[in-house]
This record gives sequence, C-alpha cells and structure tokens, in this order.
Amino acid sequence: MRTEAELEQILGAPHPDIRDKHTTFTTPLVRRFIEHARFFTLATSDADGNCDCSPRGDIESTVRFFGDRTLVLPDRLGNRRADSYRNILANPHVGLLFVVPGIDEVVRVNGRATLSTDPELLESMAIGGRAPNLAVVVEIDEVFTHCARAILRAKLWERDLFPDADAVPSLREMHAEQHSLTVGADEPRRQEEYRSYLY
Repeated sequence: MRTEAELEQILGAPHPDIRDKHTTFTTPLVRRFIEHARFFTLATSDADGNCDCSPRGDIESTVRFFGDRTLVLPDRLGNRRADSYRNILANPHVGLLFVVPGIDEVVRVNGRATLSTDPELLESMAIGGRAPNLAVVVEIDEVFTHCARAILRAKLWERDLFPDADAVPSLREMHAEQHSLTVGADEPRRQEEYRSYLY
C-alpha cells in the first residue's frame, strides 16, 4: 500500500465530522480532563524521523496552561538519556496522549515544543518540595478527543482481567536478556532501586 486512496479503499473515508473534529486550541473542559490525567505519553522524533515515545506520570497532574494554545509539562527524575529532549532540540514536533485512570476516553494533543528552565515556572510544578529541572513548553497545533474503543477492547481498567504479575517479565529480567546478563535466582523481580526515589 502506497497511497491514501489505497488506504481509504480498505478503511473507508472518514465522515466530515470525524475528519474535522480537531481544534487548534484547548477548551475549558479539555483542560479540566488533562488536569485529571496523571499519566501521559510524549512522542517525539529526531531530525531524521527516528521516533521515541516516553511515558510520564505524577501522583497529581502538574500540567500548566497559558491560555488555550500553550501547555507546559514538567520533567521528572529519570535515567538522564533525555531522548525526548534531544529530539525536541532537533525537531520541535511532539504528540501527547493524556490518560485519566479509570476513564475510557483519552485526549491527544499535537504541537511544537521548546525547553525552559525558567525558575518561577519550574517552582509552580513542584511536588513534595521538589521542582523539576526543566519544563517542556508546547505550542498547540491540534487537539483531538478520542472515543473509548481502544481502552474498551483492551478492558484496561478491569482489575479481574489484570495478568498475574509473576507471568509478566520484569524490567530487570528483560534488561538482562537484552544484554546477556545473569540475574541471580534470589534477586527480587520488581525491587529496582529507582522505586525508592521518584522525585
């Protein structure tokens, strides 16, 4: 498949209401939804189009809005690879997917990002007295509201369908397999050191 016409032959053309459902700004209700979204993903790509999608989360949302076309995201303690931020320096286009625990719908925002170290801005996003080291300022290009189909199909919030944690490989086990390392049989599966210092 090479063309949009071929794609639409398979999937059909979207209804005009769906095709044109996005806006170039947030509304009060969209902002309220995002303020409840304690988890979101940040998608970026470098100048060559190599992509990255990074999970982000806090016990409370600290996303800040400046008007209806600008939002700001805090950085939190991580592994210092800073893949997302390196990409933003090379290519400002970002995609965000906001998820509210227990809610089936999601909100997607696309825009152009810059990095900020403004002290007052960073302090406004502090949690537990710890301000982020930097912030991502997103000038919004598109805002989409997504229906619940994907989360309903996945039954994401149905606790009775959660997999047995022992059946899911741990970060430690997957890392060891990727790099041909040995994990001791007596080592705990999910007690990585980072769990004790989140901020």
